Amino acid sequence: MLLLIKNGTVINPGDRTIKQADVLVEDGLIQKISPGLAIKADRTIDAAGCYVMPGFIDMHVHLRDPGLEHKETVETGVRAAVHGGFTTVVAMPNTKPVVDNADVVNYVHNKAKNIGLAHVLQVGAVTKGQRGETLSDIEGMVEAGIPAISEDGKSVMNAQLYREAMTLAVKYDIPVLAHCEDIHMVNGGVVNADEAMEQMHFKGISNAVEDVIVARDITLAKETGAALHLCHCSTKDSVKMLRLAKQEGIRVTAEACPHHFILTSSDIKGDDANYKMNPPLRTKEDVEALREGLKADIIDVIATDHAPHTAIEKGVGIRKAPFGIVGLETAAALTMTELVDKGWLTIMQMAEKMSYNPAKILGLGKGVVEEGKAADLVVFDAEKEYAIDPGQFCSRGKNTPFAGRKVKGMVMATIVGGKIAFERPREKK
Repeated sequence: MLLLIKNGTVINPGDRTIKQADVLVEDGLIQKISPGLAIKADRTIDAAGCYVMPGFIDMHVHLRDPGLEHKETVETGVRAAVHGGFTTVVAMPNTKPVVDNADVVNYVHNKAKNIGLAHVLQVGAVTKGQRGETLSDIEGMVEAGIPAISEDGKSVMNAQLYREAMTLAVKYDIPVLAHCEDIHMVNGGVVNADEAMEQMHFKGISNAVEDVIVARDITLAKETGAALHLCHCSTKDSVKMLRLAKQEGIRVTAEACPHHFILTSSDIKGDDANYKMNPPLRTKEDVEALREGLKADIIDVIATDHAPHTAIEKGVGIRKAPFGIVGLETAAALTMTELVDKGWLTIMQMAEKMSYNPAKILGLGKGVVEEGKAADLVVFDAEKEYAIDPGQFCSRGKNTPFAGRKVKGMVMATIVGGKIAFERPREKK
């Protein structure tokens, strides 16, 4: 199919250029980028007033499949992804069964290919069953196509075992995605450990729960030479340690999620489990540090930690509900509204953190809008204003603290492998 995207503003993080141009797509590749292309195409998308950007790549998604399909499936997850402008999602391994062998990797990859919407890259667990006792079949999973290993949802508390996993990650040239949490220090906490939460009589999780494992994992990465990626950073000291590690030349990157760079624990006004996530919402000081880290390119990636749960699961209050919120269908708008529109990031930095940098970390050869490259693209209207409505989500999970929030930035079309995976009808003016 010959697809023509006309009249858009093309953003290419590959060479950091922004220009008015049409984009011609054929056979899954970008064939031509030029103003005023007069070509009869099978399909034409009018991108007037919109950015044409590399498709977003989410390095941190929970598809819940296999085993937890009441929360999400591969199909509902990728449908949510393309509605949010994501052309590639990286699925975490804490499913049932855990993704600790090639068979489960193949199950997810084959299911995603049959659905044919977003690309799905299934991460492999570091240890069997995520029990922290013996290493998974990392070699077999690499052969099956995992892009990384992670124990997401927890940390591998056995430092020697984790060091052995990092050594294997170096051997197979894949990154280690680290959920930094000292499980022994959580001690039943459900929200941030601060005065506001104490007044609501909720047990707290201190910053040190994250910080001590950030320090440990950076130290292990320095020793082994592994490519370490810190998931969902939430504390000011994690940003400080990340900055120092990069100055030392340690192979470390990091991500921040919209909920952590927007909300604080003070935004929790009642016993609403839609505000319960792990790591928890921190303080204003932590939020400012995350924003500064993103602005200074200390934090490389914006990811969602998309974690769907049912309304029943989330309806039992903060103390008993599971951790996690959804994010695939809100991340681009929240980033545009809270970071780009407020001057923390440029639109180029948004493209870098949501496309180019994730692709580079994962070695995908994507995240650019260039002739001859894969046609994974998003058409994004940065000026479109609306209120977030979870009832419109494609995800099975509606658990978000951003319901009703007014935002700017709407995904108008998502192209995956040269095919239109999602297109929103244009309003008549």
